[in-house]
Amino acid sequence: MKERSRTEYSLINIFTGLFGYGLNTLVGFICRIIFVRTLSADYLGVNGLFSNILSMFSLAELGIGSAITYALYKPIAENDEEKIASLMQFYKKAYWFIGTIVAIAGLLLLPFLGLIIREPPDIKENLYLLYLLFLFSSVSSYFYSYKSSLLTAVQRNYIVIGYNYIVTIVQSIFQITFLLLTHEYISYLLIQVVGGLVYNIWISYKASKDYPYINKKEIKPLSKNEKKELFINIKALTVNKLSGVLVNSTDNIVITFFNGMKTVGFASNYTLFSSILNTLITQIFNALTGSVGNLIASSDKKNQYGFFKILNLANFWLYGWAAIGMTFVSSDLVQLFYGEQFVMGLKIPLILALNFYSIGMIHASYTYKSTMGLFKYGQHILIFTGILNILLDMILGKFLGVFGIYLATLISRLLTNLWYEPYAVYKHGLKKNPAEYFIRQILYAIVLFLAGLVCWMLCRLCNFGVIINILIKIVICSVIPNVAFSICFWKTEELQYLLERLKDIIGKIIRFRR
Repeated sequence: MKERSRTEYSLINIFTGLFGYGLNTLVGFICRIIFVRTLSADYLGVNGLFSNILSMFSLAELGIGSAITYALYKPIAENDEEKIASLMQFYKKAYWFIGTIVAIAGLLLLPFLGLIIREPPDIKENLYLLYLLFLFSSVSSYFYSYKSSLLTAVQRNYIVIGYNYIVTIVQSIFQITFLLLTHEYISYLLIQVVGGLVYNIWISYKASKDYPYINKKEIKPLSKNEKKELFINIKALTVNKLSGVLVNSTDNIVITFFNGMKTVGFASNYTLFSSILNTLITQIFNALTGSVGNLIASSDKKNQYGFFKILNLANFWLYGWAAIGMTFVSSDLVQLFYGEQFVMGLKIPLILALNFYSIGMIHASYTYKSTMGLFKYGQHILIFTGILNILLDMILGKFLGVFGIYLATLISRLLTNLWYEPYAVYKHGLKKNPAEYFIRQILYAIVLFLAGLVCWMLCRLCNFGVIINILIKIVICSVIPNVAFSICFWKTEELQYLLERLKDIIGKIIRFRR
C-alpha cells in the first residue's frame, strides 16, 4: 500500500469529511424537514430523549477506544504488525464484553422509563418497542465498529467517514421515501437500525481486508505490563467519559422531566443546527488527529507547541464565526423550514451558541491531550463537572426552564474543564506557561464579543421576509467576524501559516483540474 505524507493524509481526510458531510447534511436536512412535516413534535422528543439515554450507556465504553488508539500510534509508526494485532485482539474482547453490559443495562432501565416520561407522548407506537430498537442499534455497534479505530490511527479516517456518509445518505433517502408514503415513524426507525448494521459490518470488513494480520488465529496476547499501562489510561478515561455523559447527555432527559417531550422536540430544532456546525468543523480536526499523533511521536516540543497555536487559532476562527451565525440566523431557519410555531426566543440560540463555542475552544487541547497520552490529568475535576451540571440542571431548570438547563451546562464547563484541559496540556505536555493560553483566550473572547455586538446591531435592522432576512444575516454574520478576525490577527505567525497552507491547497486543486 502506498505510503503518504502526514500532510497528504490530513488533506485527504479533511476533503473527504467536508464533501461527504456537506452532501450528507443536505440529504439529512431534507429528511428532517419531511420528518417534522409528516410527524408530530412528540416524535422529535422521542428521538432526542432516547438518543440522550443511549449516549449515557456509551459510558460502558470506558474510554477504551481512545486508550487503544493512542497505544496504536507507536507500533504503527514502527510497522510492528504483531503488536498492532495484539492490541486489536484486546480491543475486540473488551468491546464484546462492553456490548453485553450495555444490553443488560439498557434492559434494566425499561421499567423506569415511566419515571422520566411523566406525560406520555402523543404517539401511536409502543414507547417500549421504540426504546428497544434504539437499544439494539447501540448495542450492535460494539460488535463491529471497534476496527474503525485502526483505520483512524493509520490516518485513513477518510475511509471511515466515507463509508459512513454513503450509508447515511442512502439511509436518509429511504427514510424520506417511506415517510412520504406511509407517515409511519416505525419504518423510519427500522431503516435507521438497518443502516447502522450495514455500516458497522462494511467498515469491519474493510479493516480486515486491508490489515489481514489482525484476524490471524495465533495472536500473541499483550503482556501483563502492557495491559497494566493500558488500564491506567482506561481508568483515567473512564472518569472523563463519565463527566462527558453527565454534561452532554442529560439535557434532554431533564427537559423531558420538567417540560415534557414536546419541548425537547422544539429545542432539538435549534440543537440540530449547532450539531451540524459542530460536526462540520469537527471533520477538520478529526482528520488531523492521526497526523497530530504522528507529529507528537516524531517531533520536538517546539514544533508541537507551534502547531498547537495554529490549531488554537483555527479553533477560534471557525467556532467563533459559526457561533455568531447560530445566534442570529438559527431562528429564521427554524421558521423557514419547520414553521413559526417552532421559533423560540433569542436567549435559546444565544446560550446554545455559547455552549457550542465553549466546546469548540478546547478542541486543540483535547486533541493534544489524547495524542500525548495525558489521560490521567483532570480526571477528578471532570467528575465535579458532571455532578455540578446535574445539580445546576435541577435548580436552574426549575426556575428558568430550557434556558436554565443549557446555562447550567455552560457554567459547569467554565468552572472546570474549560480551563483545566488546556492547563494540563501546557504544563504537562508542552512544558509551557499556561498563562500564555489564557491571555490569548481572553483576547479571542473580546474580539468575538465586539464582532457579535456589531452583527446584533445590524441584524436588528432586518425586517424583511424570512428568506431575505436569512440571506442578509448570513452575509452580515460572515463578513463582520472574518474582517474583524483578519484585522486583529493578520500579523501573527499562526494566521500566516494557515494562509500559506490554504494557498498550497488551492494551488494543488488548480493543478489537479488542469
